[in-house]
Amino acid sequence: MKLSRFLPVLAWLPQYDRSTLSRDLLAAVIVTVMLIPQSLAYAMLAGLPPQVGLYASMLPLVLYAVFGSSRTLSVGPVAVSSLMTAAALGKLFEPGSGEYIAGAVLLAVMSGLMLVLMGVFRLGFLANFLSHPVISGFITASGLVIAASQLKHLLGVSNGGHNLLALVGGLYEQLGDVHGPTLAIGAGALVFLLAARRYLQPLLVRLGLAPSTAGMLSKTAPILAVVVTTLVTWGLRLDQAGVAVVGDIPGGLPALVMPSLEMSLWQQLAMSALLISIVGFVESVSVGQTLAAKRRQRIDPDQELVGLGAANLGAGFSGGMPVTGGFSRSVVNFDAGAETPAASAFTAVGIALATLLLTPAIAMLPVATLAATIIVAVISLIDLPALVRTWRYSRADFLAMLATILLTLSYSVEAGIMAGVGLSIGLFLYRTSRPHSAVVGRVPGTEHFRNVCRHEVETRPEMAMLRVDESLYFANARFLEDRVLELVSARPELSNVVLVCPAVNLIDASALESLEAINERLADSGVRLHLSEVKGPVMDRLQGTSFLERLTGQVYLTSFQAWQALSGSAAHPGGTPGSGVPAEQVLAGDVSKNP
Repeated sequence: MKLSRFLPVLAWLPQYDRSTLSRDLLAAVIVTVMLIPQSLAYAMLAGLPPQVGLYASMLPLVLYAVFGSSRTLSVGPVAVSSLMTAAALGKLFEPGSGEYIAGAVLLAVMSGLMLVLMGVFRLGFLANFLSHPVISGFITASGLVIAASQLKHLLGVSNGGHNLLALVGGLYEQLGDVHGPTLAIGAGALVFLLAARRYLQPLLVRLGLAPSTAGMLSKTAPILAVVVTTLVTWGLRLDQAGVAVVGDIPGGLPALVMPSLEMSLWQQLAMSALLISIVGFVESVSVGQTLAAKRRQRIDPDQELVGLGAANLGAGFSGGMPVTGGFSRSVVNFDAGAETPAASAFTAVGIALATLLLTPAIAMLPVATLAATIIVAVISLIDLPALVRTWRYSRADFLAMLATILLTLSYSVEAGIMAGVGLSIGLFLYRTSRPHSAVVGRVPGTEHFRNVCRHEVETRPEMAMLRVDESLYFANARFLEDRVLELVSARPELSNVVLVCPAVNLIDASALESLEAINERLADSGVRLHLSEVKGPVMDRLQGTSFLERLTGQVYLTSFQAWQALSGSAAHPGGTPGSGVPAEQVLAGDVSKNP
């Protein structure tokens, strides 16, 4: 096995040239400018000192460049993981305290360890238990909670809570305490950022800039808001008038830290770390696959687990917070022309230089500006029309989505995502426990078979062909048994039942026992059981059992062969000679390669 399978950096580094370097450097400069205010803002959202966001934007980027499989994904603090970090730690420690910071470090390390282990054991499929409606609902609700949590910074009031009800209730009680200067700065920054998002790119295009250049420049609007509001606050000494500012940020690069080894704290944070890991992985893979497809590249989900795990370990051991792939900055990285993950490594260098040189200038940055930055960033996460689309398509998925939204808004992010996962799994088990099946008949003059309730087809009174449209396992084995016996009891003239199995990819032990019971009960009624269109892997499993020896009928390659062999078989119990495959031939391996 190639070493590049475990170290993707070896796949692109040997071909690295000057042209690629120039494109990666340009992308790194643009992403660095965008990431500085985002890192500060998301650290504040997580209840952490601003420098923690900067620390989480250095070493993690370098490690992902070595271990990650996406060429353009940009990792770092993101809104949803920051909210989940605050929700996990807020109930244990005072935000901003030493214990709180240590808890964030431990969350990052635990998340990193879980992701790496999942990658090593190729457990990326676990993320599939988060259905798209659940993820969409969770992100929408999280966006609403995040936006509501930042209103206190825009209004200059104190307010707490990790759900929408508590946040809105607290704000209502403090409307009389709104701080005018803070509101002026926060509202001004918010209006500017919203206007820049909608109108700045078209304006720059009308001024003669290329659309791609205008699009990238419009993404730097948060930096302009930071610079202007910082200068205004400094020039008018608004901090002395009560405007909250970031304050002094320790200069220098982060020192390596060790996470807490207190086992009780590990136990308290285990579920939160797992949820942060899975949600972050799903978000990252979605972004990574979307961008990779545009360049006809591919990512390896299991390797992404390792890459994100390494990034989170780097974040934890360098005093940072949980990180994942961010949508907005990954898109900017892609649009800026990044060719390889080296762009992320160069971005880390840019963040390091900013941490060394620019922290004194950030001291007078208003917290309200960072709040406005967060609100504008999470607006794109809110997708309320998805509720309508999901309702129209699937009521069951809508219920899972709605439950996720309501619990996230009214209780906590952890309760919302866990309820969504539970409902998704429950709905899957319910749907597959009652698999769709249809009695089929022959389309006249063809070899095709269709549902007798939907099409004009030929049928035979002595034969029933039942198509099963689901794999057979413990949850639906009894349902199939009841379906076949119900069919036979309703048609006393039957002498043959054919299970048509084109959609059956699995027959587990419970389903095998049900098939054996069906075979025996039909035999007691004088009815033979046959199979058709059995897939090769399923046939391989059946060959290792005694079921085929006891099967009263035959195994047919196609439904048409079964139709030909069994038509009129009441008069000729043996069927048409040679048209079917006796069980003994199956056991001899004659049809072991059934498609």
